[in-house]
Amino acid sequence: MAVRLEMHVAGRIEDYALIGDMQTAALVCRDGTVDWLCLPRFDSHAVFAALLGTDEHGFWRLGPAYSPDAQPPAATRRTYRGDSLVLESEWDTARGTVRVIDFMPPRDTDAPQLVRIVEGVSGRVPMRSALRMRFSYGRVVPWVHKVDGRTVAVAGPDSVWHDTTAETYGKDLTTYSDFTVAPGERIAFTISWQPSHKDQPALPEPEAALTATETFWREWVDHCTYHGPYREAVVRSLITLKALTYAPTGGIVAAPTTSLPEDIGGSRNWDYRFTWLRDAAITLSSLLRTGYREEARAWREWLLRSVAGDPENLQIMYGIAGERELGETELDWLPGYEGSTPVRAGNGAANQLQLDVYGEVTEALHLAHMTGLARNDYAALLQLKLIRYLEDHWDEPDEGIWEVRGPRRHFVHSKVMAWVAVDRTIKLIESGDADGPLDKWRDLRDDIHRDVCEKGYDAERNTFTQSYGSKELDASLLLIPQMGFLPPDDKRVIGTIEAIQRELATPDGFILRYPTAGDDEGVDGLEGDEGAFLACSFWMADDLAMIGRVDEARKLFEKLLALRNDLGLLAEEWDSVHQRQVGNFPQAFSHVPLIDTALRLTASGAYGG
Repeated sequence: MAVRLEMHVAGRIEDYALIGDMQTAALVCRDGTVDWLCLPRFDSHAVFAALLGTDEHGFWRLGPAYSPDAQPPAATRRTYRGDSLVLESEWDTARGTVRVIDFMPPRDTDAPQLVRIVEGVSGRVPMRSALRMRFSYGRVVPWVHKVDGRTVAVAGPDSVWHDTTAETYGKDLTTYSDFTVAPGERIAFTISWQPSHKDQPALPEPEAALTATETFWREWVDHCTYHGPYREAVVRSLITLKALTYAPTGGIVAAPTTSLPEDIGGSRNWDYRFTWLRDAAITLSSLLRTGYREEARAWREWLLRSVAGDPENLQIMYGIAGERELGETELDWLPGYEGSTPVRAGNGAANQLQLDVYGEVTEALHLAHMTGLARNDYAALLQLKLIRYLEDHWDEPDEGIWEVRGPRRHFVHSKVMAWVAVDRTIKLIESGDADGPLDKWRDLRDDIHRDVCEKGYDAERNTFTQSYGSKELDASLLLIPQMGFLPPDDKRVIGTIEAIQRELATPDGFILRYPTAGDDEGVDGLEGDEGAFLACSFWMADDLAMIGRVDEARKLFEKLLALRNDLGLLAEEWDSVHQRQVGNFPQAFSHVPLIDTALRLTASGAYGG
């Protein structure tokens, strides 16, 4: 029976699976549609952008054929193959069961590949592949033609080659394959990117690539040193962090997507395909504590190259190869995810002043040093240069950890992290691995500590506040005991934790970053609201464990684990009203604190069963 492809509608954020090759990544929906893929790098233009638009902006669906008056059927079940990034989706249909295996082989060449293998399980199942390539985030229709029996799409500098043993035909600017798969039969489909001025890439070898990909991930996971009760969640988070690492440089993207909204239908939509120093630094911490020293070393080298000899102009984020210019533009031809506009490429926050990053970077370098990562003399020199900058600038207002687009303020968290930077550098000097003015910097550390406790603390309410002189709270204050600024049993710490629980918790117990102003512009200079920030909720679980409320901490942690999708993936936030994930996906800044909290609860014995 002939069928036609109906318009595909993007799924919920949690409906997507991640596959990737550590240079870019694709998102695969439950119905077998690849709705997002940038080639050849995370930050390249998308070839499939239906996630942020419609099927006219590029997609690749592979699944059972269906009637023209229906939507593509969702897979009956799906899973990753063991501890890998190889996705298996299965459909039980009236005519039998079929499996689709999706993966991207880790690259040793410049030609990224996406491989999709159809495998018959039972019966004879009619299938369809519909491949609609659109370059430049869906704006450019490529020239699709045959070369030596291969299908190639070309536009400007890019070409994408499509290979399969199934018959293909073109219709409505889309490449189709209609076929039937029987038990035990396997039919492979691949696309490979290549600069358009180069010769065609080598023919893919899908089965060999599948074996090599599974072997890569199995051997990588074998290095994990965590064997506690939350191992499944920790390993999946580690695999996700590895997938978000740009292998050629060691840079770590915050997420592989842009403009997935924090507020469905709103304007809080940002491009996360860059390396935030904050996110990468805490990622390094998790990798070091779970046995992944090589990834930590690669990130440190990326940091030293990116900052170069100019730490006074430290940016909060860089491109994945250390690029500094990340200009923000709006892709106005894309209607946005569920109408959330604008869709952005680039990130204008790159040039903000955020004093907290000095502390995060210094903390990461300190941890690398303390865990025995091979000494790098420039890393120690960089720490000293960062402190010399902070000597003159720590008492200035900044945009803070959350990259507010309102006026600069004296954010308490920024001051605390400036203290962390000075404290860790003092420890480096005391260990004999660097030279610096110890007495002077001890005085500086005391000055910052005193300033925060006098100006950032509301004695009447017994809580630290978001910024000097404000009454607002901020979940970043939960990091005060974790950074060692004050001990967990300090009454000011306990008061702050309890105040955040009262004022920033959602009805289901998750934590907002700070109060938003709804329809009006608040401290962040933006309209609209946002969901509960998952990292902050993990921080709350950490703090509860630190102050001895370990059973409460465990319950919150396990509630957070339950928010993961069926594949163990988390976006940036949780919409407690609509009970769904929101924000860019999957999000490193959610998976890192998941690992950290699991390690803390395991060490304390605070887990069930």
